[in-house]
This record gives sequence, structure tokens and C-alpha cells, in this order.
Amino acid sequence: MKLKGCWIWLMNVFFLFLPVMGLGQETVTAGPVSSEVAKWGFMAAALAVGASSLGAAIAVALVGSAAMGAISERPEMAGRALIFIGLAEGIAIYGLIVAIMILGKI
Repeated sequence: MKLKGCWIWLMNVFFLFLPVMGLGQETVTAGPVSSEVAKWGFMAAALAVGASSLGAAIAVALVGSAAMGAISERPEMAGRALIFIGLAEGIAIYGLIVAIMILGKI
């Protein structure tokens, strides 16, 4: 139960302070962005999300199968196995953050 409360608190902090983080930044633009630059920006964002999601899927598949084998032999290893699976899923989140940063510059 305590872990569930921790995750709820972490999600609330993330979503409450995420919009505030960008308020102090000033961006200087030379003018309107051309369609060519916007096209490459969208392609870069899509590539960042796609490649990181593919990498995360491969990592979760390999780590998950190894974790299931470890849990079947030693059930007390379930907590550690879930941590490693969560680390593998983090790769996709990093790609999403990079894509949001790219789209913020367009």
C-alpha cells in the first residue's frame, strides 16, 4: 500500500510542475519557421519516439523473459525483477521527452 501512495504522489508532482518548468525560459526566434524546418522537426520527433519505443520493446522482451525464469526458480526475486523491467521501460519515456523537446523548438 505504501508503494502505491508513493507513485500517486510522484505522478501528481510530475504533472503539476511539468507546465511550470517551461515558464522561465525565453526563446528567441528569428521569425516564422519554414515548412521545411517544421517537416524535419516532425520527422526527428517521430524517429525519437519510434526508435526509443522499439528499443524499449526489445529490452522489456529480453528482461521480462529472464525475469519470469528467475521468479519461477526464486519467487522472492519478484521485486528486483520488476525494477529491471521498469528500467527497460524508461527508455521509451526518454524518447518521448526528447520528442517533446524537439516539438517545443518548432
